Amino acid sequence: MDGQSIEDFEKDLKNNLYKVWNRMSSGSYFPPPVRAVEIPKPHGGGTRMLGIPAVADRVAQTVVARHLMRRVDPIFHPDSYGYRPGRSALDAVERCRERCWKRDWVVEFDITKFFDSVPWDLLVKAVEAHTDAVWVKLYVRRWLHAPLAMPDGSLLERECGTPQGAPITPPTQWVT
Repeated sequence: MDGQSIEDFEKDLKNNLYKVWNRMSSGSYFPPPVRAVEIPKPHGGGTRMLGIPAVADRVAQTVVARHLMRRVDPIFHPDSYGYRPGRSALDAVERCRERCWKRDWVVEFDITKFFDSVPWDLLVKAVEAHTDAVWVKLYVRRWLHAPLAMPDGSLLERECGTPQGAPITPPTQWVT
C-alpha cells in the first residue's frame, strides 16, 4: 500500500523493525489501509478479493498472529488442517485416506463468504477468550477497522469480515 517492497524494508531492516516495535509497544501503531487485489478462484469459480497489507503492517500482524497461534494451536483437534503452520491440504488428504478404512463417511465444512462476513464482535470476543494481552486485543480491533484500498483508488470502510491474505486473518478465524 505504501509502495515499499520487501527488499526496500530489508535494506534498513534493523531500523524498520525498531519502528514497528516502538509504535506497537507504545500503542501508537495504526495500520494503513489494506490494498484490495482481486484474483480468480480456481476452476472458473468467480473471483476472490485479497487484502494485501504493507510490508511493515505484515510484520506487525505476524507478531500478533504468532502470539495467538501459540495459545490456540494446542486446543485444536488433531485432524484440523486449515491455515495451520506445518500442515497442508496434502496432509489432510493423507489423514482422510487413513481414516477411510475405518469409516465410510467424511465431514467437510465450507462456510460461504465466511472471511467477508464474520461479525467483528464475535472475533473480538473469541480473541479475548484466548489472550489477556491488551496490546493483542487493541491491534486486532484496529486491523478489523482498517479500510480496504480498492483498485480504483477509493477506500472501502467495512463493518464485518476480515481481508483474506493478511497474516492476522487465519488466527482470528481459528479462535471463533
